Amino acid sequence: MIDFRSDTVTRPSKAMRDAMHNAPVGDDVYGDDPSVNELEAYARKRFDFDAALYCSSGTQANLLALMAHCERGDEYICGQNAHNYKFEGGGAAVLGSIQPQPIENEKDGSLCFNKVAAAIKPNDCHFANTRLLSLENTIGGKVLPLEYLAQARDFVDTHNLALHLDGARAFNAAVDLNVDITAITKHFDSVSICLSKGLGAPIGSLLLGSPALIDKARRWRKVLGGGMRQAGMLAAAGQYALEHNVNRLQDDHANARYLAQKLNKLSGFTVDMSNTTNMVYATYSSSINIEELAQALKLQGILFSPSKQLRLVTHLDITREDIDTFLNALAAHI
Repeated sequence: MIDFRSDTVTRPSKAMRDAMHNAPVGDDVYGDDPSVNELEAYARKRFDFDAALYCSSGTQANLLALMAHCERGDEYICGQNAHNYKFEGGGAAVLGSIQPQPIENEKDGSLCFNKVAAAIKPNDCHFANTRLLSLENTIGGKVLPLEYLAQARDFVDTHNLALHLDGARAFNAAVDLNVDITAITKHFDSVSICLSKGLGAPIGSLLLGSPALIDKARRWRKVLGGGMRQAGMLAAAGQYALEHNVNRLQDDHANARYLAQKLNKLSGFTVDMSNTTNMVYATYSSSINIEELAQALKLQGILFSPSKQLRLVTHLDITREDIDTFLNALAAHI
């Protein structure tokens, strides 16, 4: 299948599978899994944090961060389009009793700090306690500039807030900006990093923070059913992804640009050309029945998610030839 639905559909390579097969394992709940311990030690050094925690998913890592930063009745501020507000099942409210305060994202994906400041609650028993600002980078395929991240750090310091990064695709941002990942993560008190999207691992995310925050998150991970036993085979895949699959993200970005340029020339489609990473967003004319088109292409082994605005995602299992196949199939059906 040629699958444009998400970069979560990536499959482990033979070399990654070999690393998984050969990984030494133990019981991670007891702290005895050497491969998990090696991954967490590697992550501490790689991202320049004092502590790291291996998690089963990005949703879990984000929720653990929120629950470690906030207590019951506290509040976090995020974007209206933030994944940990819009796409994670309301976990902060349901499981953490934490109130989200969404702010409308600007067109570039950022949050206006004047709007954020206006949303911070006063020290009054009528209100939740505002504790945290959560940003996402990339967000909708858009990259938040380093200057903006520095401003965010100054803002939270001024307002006595903590700062979390949903960095599910932070490496895409770093590759696009041509900087080391620490140029992004250094501004934050906690960071989640997904290993199972463009990096190609089959499962897993990392949460990074201070030892105190990670100790608290580790406890909440157990409470939430996230204590894994012989997880070393999965951790080995994550470490392989970090060591081998970061620089190749630029191939995904180049393929996305190629797809965007070609699709924008196809009759009936208009592409947002402002994205610079691995996501292509397109609108289409009313004459196109997108549901029928999706079903027709599925029969040809091509998958995409039909919606009012198309999102097409490139990843390590999408080649330039796959894109041409997709475009030719589209042209034949419109």
